[in-house]
Amino acid sequence: MLDLPNIRLELAECYDLTPTAEKAEATAGLYARAARVISPAEWMMAAPYVLAINKLKRERNAVILAHNYMTPDIYHGIADVVGDSLQLAVKATEVEAEVIVQCGVHFMAETSKILNPSRRVLIPDVEAGCSLASSITAAGVAEMRAKYPGAPVVSYVNTTAEVKAASDICCTSANALQIVEAMEGDTVIMTPDRYLAQNVAAQSSKRVVWWDGACMVHELYSAEDVRAYRADQPEVAVIAHPECPPEVVAEADFTGSTSGIIDWLHKHKPRQALLMTECSMASNIADELPDVDFARPCNLCPHMKRITLEKVLWSLHNMTTEVMVDPAIAEPARAAVQRMIDVTQRTRA
Repeated sequence: MLDLPNIRLELAECYDLTPTAEKAEATAGLYARAARVISPAEWMMAAPYVLAINKLKRERNAVILAHNYMTPDIYHGIADVVGDSLQLAVKATEVEAEVIVQCGVHFMAETSKILNPSRRVLIPDVEAGCSLASSITAAGVAEMRAKYPGAPVVSYVNTTAEVKAASDICCTSANALQIVEAMEGDTVIMTPDRYLAQNVAAQSSKRVVWWDGACMVHELYSAEDVRAYRADQPEVAVIAHPECPPEVVAEADFTGSTSGIIDWLHKHKPRQALLMTECSMASNIADELPDVDFARPCNLCPHMKRITLEKVLWSLHNMTTEVMVDPAIAEPARAAVQRMIDVTQRTRA
């Protein structure tokens, strides 16, 4: 666990982190991207960290990859690349900087290391885990293989390197149906998200069987929530992530990955939208879509929120915490992720 009191003392000795109007003005261009969701007072507090991080990452030859669920100060203030799991996985193969700082959860940092093993990969808080990734192990994959002999295993990228290595191929919510349809045989095993698997099964020509895992954020949504909100706001467009239960997906106007949701919103520009996904998603795209009123409530991922500006600065300052993957696990895990990328690119061609 990070010793935040001592970290703050050391950072204060090395960087000018006093909030001032001058620092806020120096970052005004970045603030403009998030002005709808961050107050001027909040940005004034963030600006010293934004300035320090952006300067330090240049000195360290570092690039910051940030998931769409990061807080707006990270997403708009310091990220070099933003995206969903698939976009970040692909970008990790292209990074030329010596250091990758992964603003996301641990399995994402592992994926970046797997795909770009010569780079130094840092995660600002090593305890930023994932309820879905922790729901399955390599032993669980072996259990599914024994239950369904010969069936290929498609594992969500929201898994550990060990699970990826035990799988035939990976998928994301953006390409899960593509990947399943590309598999040989009539039966496909999907791990670990039962809801993603069930939503894919409803569209697939294959028999899809699944591991009984779920995302702690998306499984909280219910069809009753959607109906209650529609009763109060009849014009709202309900948009669900495919990690939501099938009954929620059935009530939605659109279902898609984080990148798919963003594309749909840009295309359709509903007057009001309710996103059945992680809270920061709406905050991060609000300024791109000023005509859309993003409704609340939403659910927060406590693991994603462990990553803060303060921890990013400390990670770059102290070059910690580095993510390592055993080469014996990294090689088969890389093959599973690369197969996903290859199938996705081939089927889009």
